[in-house]
Amino acid sequence: MTTAANSTTTVAVIQCPLGDDRETNVARVVEHVRAAAARGANVILPPELFEGPYFCRVEDERELLRAMPFEANPTVARFAELARELGVVIPVSFFERAGQAYYNSLAMVDADGSVMGLYRKSHIPDGPGYEEKFYFRPGDTGFKVWNTRHGSLGVGICWDQWYPECARAMMLLGAELLLYPTAIGSEPHDPTLDTRDPWQRAMVGHAVSNVVPVCGANRIGTEDGQVFYGSSFCADHRGDMVAELSRTEEGAAVATFDLAHSRRMRGAWGFFRDRRADLYDVLLTADGRRPVKP
Repeated sequence: MTTAANSTTTVAVIQCPLGDDRETNVARVVEHVRAAAARGANVILPPELFEGPYFCRVEDERELLRAMPFEANPTVARFAELARELGVVIPVSFFERAGQAYYNSLAMVDADGSVMGLYRKSHIPDGPGYEEKFYFRPGDTGFKVWNTRHGSLGVGICWDQWYPECARAMMLLGAELLLYPTAIGSEPHDPTLDTRDPWQRAMVGHAVSNVVPVCGANRIGTEDGQVFYGSSFCADHRGDMVAELSRTEEGAAVATFDLAHSRRMRGAWGFFRDRRADLYDVLLTADGRRPVKP
């Protein structure tokens, strides 16, 4: 956790197009990380699954070959070296193979280059253009918060961002910033459906109800007809947008937050003081009546 004497953290969310070649994508993100660090960012968030295209658009077993183990992962190692060189924190999204299981995962890399641990995406969507249940098991790590050099960071992955339970759980674990790497855009079954505004509003709602800065990073470009709408942003503890990119802009949105000030405002609002944990058993059920079995 940051101290009052060192409470300022500058966050950058990277937004860029991503193609089929892993090395090209990684090199592109590396350059954006360097550029963001040059602008003063010390927490730098790339988008979800940035090593390749958003392959979950269709169910194709050949795409499973993209997965790599967490241990000795070359992309994680590359960003660990970059984090150490620049003195920045980088949450690294990747497609993980663990034995016979596959996960949508994230490695947290601290500013000294150490890999602090692994988070596996908890909520897995399944729908036209987003066939993730074909590829990923639901995460088994539980929600994670890491006490990095530049703040206590909670990170949810894409579909996680829609769930207030995820955000609140990370806050109860001590998060000072909530980060969401994302891959979201057009809906192939309904070209008239544009989810950009609800997508932002859901995360901004987490900022307001938890009195915490929230940042989301998305990709841009068209991949086999699916258009990713960018709109990466940073919102402060009031839910005010303080940095935002357009639907097509490549680069990074950068914002500075005083985490000690946010902590004071969080206490003043009293949301955590007035919580009624004794009344929330219903949240542990699937339908409001029956407990969820382990």
